[in-house]
Amino acid sequence: MKLLNLQVFNGRNVYSHRKCIRLDVDLEGYCETPSKDIENFNERLLKILPDLQNHRCGIYEEGGFVTRLKEGTYLAHICEHTIIALHNLIGIDISFGKAREIEGDLYYIIFQYEYEKTAIKCAYLAIDIINMLIGKISNIDFHKEIREIKNTLNKEYIGPSTEAICLESKKRAIPIIKLADTGFYQLGNGKYGKILEATICSDTSAVGVDISCDKLATKEILTMHNLPVARGYKVRNTVDLIYYADKIGYPVVLKPQFGNQGKGVVVNIKNRLELIKAYNLLIPNYKDIVIESYIRGKDYRVCVVNGKVVAAALRIPPFILGDGNKTIHELIDELNKDPRRGDGHEKPMTKIKIDEALISFLKEGGYKLETVLEKGKKLSLRGNANISTGAMAIDCTDEISEENKSICVRAAAALGLNICGIDLCCTDIGKSIKDHGAIVEINSAPGIRMHCYPYQGKKRQVAKAIVDMMFPEGKASIPIISVTGTNGKTTTTRLIGHVLQVAGYKVGMTTTGGIYINNECIEKGDTTGYNSALSILLNKEVEVAVLETARGGIIKKGLAYDLADVGVITNIREDHLGVDGINDLEGLAHVKSLVLEAVKDEGYAVVNGDDEISITLLERIKSRLVIFSKDSENPLLNKAITSDGIAVYLKDNNIYLQKSHELVKVISLENIPITLKGKIKFNVENCLAAVAALASVGIPYEIISKGLNNFYGDESSNPGRFNVFNVKGTSVILDYGHNKDGYRAVAEVLKEINHKRLIGIIGVPGDRLDNDIVELGRISGKCFDYIYIKEDDEKRGRRKREVAELLKKGVMESGLVDIKNIKILENEREALIDALDKSKPGDIIMVFFEKYEPLLDIVKSRMETAMLEKVAIG
Repeated sequence: MKLLNLQVFNGRNVYSHRKCIRLDVDLEGYCETPSKDIENFNERLLKILPDLQNHRCGIYEEGGFVTRLKEGTYLAHICEHTIIALHNLIGIDISFGKAREIEGDLYYIIFQYEYEKTAIKCAYLAIDIINMLIGKISNIDFHKEIREIKNTLNKEYIGPSTEAICLESKKRAIPIIKLADTGFYQLGNGKYGKILEATICSDTSAVGVDISCDKLATKEILTMHNLPVARGYKVRNTVDLIYYADKIGYPVVLKPQFGNQGKGVVVNIKNRLELIKAYNLLIPNYKDIVIESYIRGKDYRVCVVNGKVVAAALRIPPFILGDGNKTIHELIDELNKDPRRGDGHEKPMTKIKIDEALISFLKEGGYKLETVLEKGKKLSLRGNANISTGAMAIDCTDEISEENKSICVRAAAALGLNICGIDLCCTDIGKSIKDHGAIVEINSAPGIRMHCYPYQGKKRQVAKAIVDMMFPEGKASIPIISVTGTNGKTTTTRLIGHVLQVAGYKVGMTTTGGIYINNECIEKGDTTGYNSALSILLNKEVEVAVLETARGGIIKKGLAYDLADVGVITNIREDHLGVDGINDLEGLAHVKSLVLEAVKDEGYAVVNGDDEISITLLERIKSRLVIFSKDSENPLLNKAITSDGIAVYLKDNNIYLQKSHELVKVISLENIPITLKGKIKFNVENCLAAVAALASVGIPYEIISKGLNNFYGDESSNPGRFNVFNVKGTSVILDYGHNKDGYRAVAEVLKEINHKRLIGIIGVPGDRLDNDIVELGRISGKCFDYIYIKEDDEKRGRRKREVAELLKKGVMESGLVDIKNIKILENEREALIDALDKSKPGDIIMVFFEKYEPLLDIVKSRMETAMLEKVAIG
């Protein structure tokens, strides 16, 4: 088995509404060989991965997959289950997968994932296992491979604090966007978006964080606020060390001035000899060291969020109990078997690592790892109670006194922190620490694992308090309108965006022409895919997102958003067939239907009621329905109205909207410039779709009317979509028609416009089917008097002039154009210049372009020249 290609989908996609990965594989001659016919394959596979015996595999009972193996199933299917089993083996609960034939030995495999790098390693190992079992490669060290996958997983694991906050956000349907591999996440989108790193959020004071990272600065500021802290000083040399120790009085504590997770902290130093020894151990690793008085008592962590104490926990250093038989090493191993302990932060507690600090701590007490601990002897393993080094937390939120709560809230305010963990040392947290304790330090990014999953006691809703603070009004998501279809989606998107701006919103918009923030283009090009949409959702200026969502983007990476407020399908026509494995209209409809399926339950799915293929998708819609139609008698309009939806339709050259018992005349086509008083039928459809979408997000009808009335079919409002220019009496029309329906629609409009001669400059992308290219030629032959066939700069896999000859063939088959009126040129710029040179007043030059700007420059230059000539004559 050979891996040919791998695609990662971070969100909803054409295969699943879950994150998943697609593998394209070559079975290398095994496509018709079932596993039962490969010697010892099934037995060896089950020995390596016994968990496969629990897989149901569509039989709805445990052992279903084993039954398939015995009956004889195929390698791609086995690979799918092996990947899932490997995930389960390392503790990741996934279950979705499928394998499908592409052709012959070529298959694709889909499987769900949680952690991308880990998932990919599982896929590689699954392929290696299969190749080993069929004799393609030698034996692999399975346990070594699993260890490496676990190491990758440990690096990829989302931290427990971040995970808790993200889980709380999911409960509230707050969008969560992972910001690449940075460790940062964005909660919410658009103007509501807030960045999160562990428990530091966008609104956390950077100054407060800096102060908290400096233990000495923290101590001095808290002292100024009359808050109880351990007396301490900065140590610059051995003289300072001894002087301040004597001044404070033993026992003392040494710690790094800038540190975290209890690293480098040495407590309960009882005399000068111990002090110098500890100092000499620290100075090679830490530049700045602080000495302070040792406060006797218990170690407490108090969590303050938004000026309130939300949790408190007693932290106990890890310890073991002797049984008179086992060594300290064995007792630690036994303690680490507790299922609540993990290698990192992925579980409620962390495994105790046998490191130099632990060995040194044991040595100070007269113990070694090989020591057999006497029965009943309790032995602490570390001098601090840091959760990340194996300590345990016992909830004591209900025990903390009101005075101590007040002290902690004041301390957080003194540093300007909206989230923090305050470490207290005292004998009893129920009594004021002013009398018998102190604030030891303040953490600006406190781990909340100990509060969410305490070793003992009640779980506290710290994550809830943090999310409440981040989104005080409960609003976290901007409205999202997603537009797809074959023809008209760019104009529809622009119409929607324009009206929303008229309504006063800051609009983020993706189109085939570029990415726009409030009408400013920040990125040119075809920006209708995942990354472009993501850039809108991450932008803090954006109040509404209008996303043109193309077929290619959906297939390659899926959707950048989870659920939209409105999903729109303009129409589904023959285009791009034969590309990306989409060979028919049914397959194309399946891809585009994702936009309708990924809509909130309370949202709206907008469908063209006049489009035969679009109508077939109605059964997939789970949200409310909106139908638009040019036919006021279309029966689907009533279906929408009676199902708590909306109907938008054309009647007597007016656009009407009906919702429940409300019937409104929105606007007359006479007042919509881009329809040419209704002559441009495809723009009438686009307007109907736009009205439907805008009404779905509650835009007032008078604003919709006003917006449609001042949206023009020019290079400013709708660049590249039937833009008309007058060059010395010749009309030049630039349009991005690139498929059969687009050409036919334009041909119908041209018939309605007065003209002397129709001159067509035609071309088509090379990734279209031969028959479709020929048909475009036929349509052009029936429409134009003179035809320029131009080559696109981007050939898309075609030979030079190959597409042009196919178009010429179609033109000739129409039987309506004299061969002397057909001209093939190298590019569209050359074609337009030649057509303009030979045109006469009253002619129409219709250009189906590849690249808009170069042609626009030519037209503008000719118009400027004509203006100058006119001025000169005058």
